[in-house]
Amino acid sequence: MESLVSKVSYLKGLAEGLSVDKNSAEGKLLLSIIDVLSDVATAVDDLLDAHEELEEKVDEIDSDLADIEEIAYGDDEDSEEDDEFDDDMDFFEIECPNCHEDFMVDFDALDEEKGIICPNCNQEIEFEFECDCDDENCDCHSKDED
Repeated sequence: MESLVSKVSYLKGLAEGLSVDKNSAEGKLLLSIIDVLSDVATAVDDLLDAHEELEEKVDEIDSDLADIEEIAYGDDEDSEEDDEFDDDMDFFEIECPNCHEDFMVDFDALDEEKGIICPNCNQEIEFEFECDCDDENCDCHSKDED
């Protein structure tokens, strides 16, 4: 594809070849239009170059991010190490009843007597738990008898 700069250069050469009178009103207008077209063509050419550079940078960033995701989350294949890691995780995902955004909560944070603060809306979320265990020595059974 022929670039805009070369097309405008052709128009300049054509105007010179036709001996456009620089002193006539029409000649001044035509040559001014060609000069503006030249500036626009150069600007567009520069923008295309900048866009191409940005596209290359975005591709590099995307590739780097994919590498980081693979390191952080692992690959899709299950390995014994991944299974052991998953078993040790004490997190679960909840939906905030206020802002309806999902976030991760640590089980240990639920052991505390204070509520959980939503990281999205900063509202306190209170939990009520019912134990469904069959252990007669569990604290939940002694509370039910009171």
